[in-house]
Amino acid sequence: MLRRGFWPCLLLLLAAVRGYFPEERWVPESRLRPPRVLLALLARNAAHSLPAALGCIERLRHPKDRIALWVATDHSVDNTTAVLREWLVNVQSMYHSVEWRPMEQPRSYPDEEGPKHWSNSRYEHIMKLRQAALQSARDIWADYILFVDTDNLLTNPDTLGLMIAENKTVVAPMLDSRAAYSNFWCGMTSQGYYKRTPAYIPIRKRDRRGCFAVPMVHSTFLIDLRKEASQNLVFYPPHPDYTWAFDDIIVFAFACRQAEVQMYVCNKEEYGSLPVPLRSHSTLRDEVESFMHVQLEIMVKNPPVEPSRYLSVPPKVPDKMGFDEVFMINLKRRADRRERMLWALYEQQIDCKIIEAVDGKAMNSSQVDAMGISMLPGYKDPYHGRPLTKGELGCFLSHYKVWQEIVERGLEKSLVFEDDLRFEIFFKRRLMNLMYDLKEEGLDWDLIYIGRKRMQVEHPEKAVPHIRNLVEADYSYWTLGYVISLQGAQKLLDAQPLSKMLPVDEFLPVMFDKHPVTEYMEHFENRNLLAFSVEPLLVYPTHYTGDNGYISDTETSVVWNNENVKTDWDRAKSQKMKEQQELSNEAKNSDVLQSPLDSTARDEL
Repeated sequence: MLRRGFWPCLLLLLAAVRGYFPEERWVPESRLRPPRVLLALLARNAAHSLPAALGCIERLRHPKDRIALWVATDHSVDNTTAVLREWLVNVQSMYHSVEWRPMEQPRSYPDEEGPKHWSNSRYEHIMKLRQAALQSARDIWADYILFVDTDNLLTNPDTLGLMIAENKTVVAPMLDSRAAYSNFWCGMTSQGYYKRTPAYIPIRKRDRRGCFAVPMVHSTFLIDLRKEASQNLVFYPPHPDYTWAFDDIIVFAFACRQAEVQMYVCNKEEYGSLPVPLRSHSTLRDEVESFMHVQLEIMVKNPPVEPSRYLSVPPKVPDKMGFDEVFMINLKRRADRRERMLWALYEQQIDCKIIEAVDGKAMNSSQVDAMGISMLPGYKDPYHGRPLTKGELGCFLSHYKVWQEIVERGLEKSLVFEDDLRFEIFFKRRLMNLMYDLKEEGLDWDLIYIGRKRMQVEHPEKAVPHIRNLVEADYSYWTLGYVISLQGAQKLLDAQPLSKMLPVDEFLPVMFDKHPVTEYMEHFENRNLLAFSVEPLLVYPTHYTGDNGYISDTETSVVWNNENVKTDWDRAKSQKMKEQQELSNEAKNSDVLQSPLDSTARDEL
């Protein structure tokens, strides 16, 4: 039962809300409008990156009528200005305002050595443009200014809101790259140069997560113009006491220091990606392909970056790179892998034929017997001590199907991909250059690995004279990708491997006489496959054993002739896992153009 005083109290409360008299009634206050943001874009030779970068900007979750666009182009030899003009014409009605500063001429700086060379006049011009954008933001009473380089992809649509929520004067979202490089420094010398510190890699790898005070952020960053100290921030002219290098990002870092403004970088979430800077002598073609690789890497874990809906993007024209055929092996039930690979190949303008993989898990013993398949006598997995799995059976038959088609069609040289790989930077150009060198040198070859796990690491592999980046292959695992000749495919079929089957990546080393188990090789008389490998490798797995998201269709299945014996072993305790970890540094792909996160390289700059 309710206490006697309850109802009078409730009536008094309602009266307070409604008002005793009608004119005293009120409704709750509306919420504040989102802050005003000026988004500054400075573009040079960016026609290749603008569709994707602008698509990311369009998807930022901040009301467009609260965003003003400030866009400038300068010294471009491509059609950057035309691309941005088309975009601005189509989106200007959605945004609060647009300030457009195109520059058609000149197309280069008088003191630059090439389009990627940063000369003093280029630095000065960029500083002036950034200062003009900053002043424009102040003139329209913007609350924030967001600088975004036109090759930075903000794939997280909440990036702007998350940076605003940090309530810092200068803050940057940490952007990922294929290397240790990112858009911040953790150390700076007394002369303003980069300084390596032990703090960088744990932040870059997100072993430490948070918002960290750093001496430098660049490329993409947010300035809170509501803060008192922001009034003292400048890009140009440099501070009267400035004696450091004439570099726009260092000049601004010094200005922040003089204004007692701390820069911050946040890595709490994944915000986006950026390319690793190229060398000063690099070409625009290098830049285009480097940016494309950023998009390919994003695709490994995320959906593709959709281009702007307000730009007309010309279709690509795929080709076969001079090969008679490019095969891509894919299980029908692996639509996710198929779509990712098709997108990645299309972006690189590579045409392919899909080969529907044999699903070993769907085969029964009767089907296996009908095909005359027998396992190699005495074969046991070198790590688990188990026989062949159904997944490995399907993998072998899938490659066997490719070899058969090569012979039936008389294809002189073919390229074979599996569907769980990622591409190295400049993949297409490097492979085509290699094939040109092979032809010029007249090398006799049957098979060339372009992606593998090198299992023999005690001795260096022999380099092939007069051909760059090619070695004679030693004992190797994986069939991620390889080039194969008509002669090579015929040799593999002539070995009649279905009657003495073992995993395909064990069979190939047997055929080029480099398998460590002599008992296996004795079953194959002609072990004369001429096998080589690209070094550094051109493709590598999307995931390694033990990585998050690692799924194997070959190892995690059942024994080939006994569906009751499963082979999804405990990898944490398996000998294979231990040995792969020991081999990881030597056997994983190395690339002179790449600084992996596991090594603190100069690419932090």
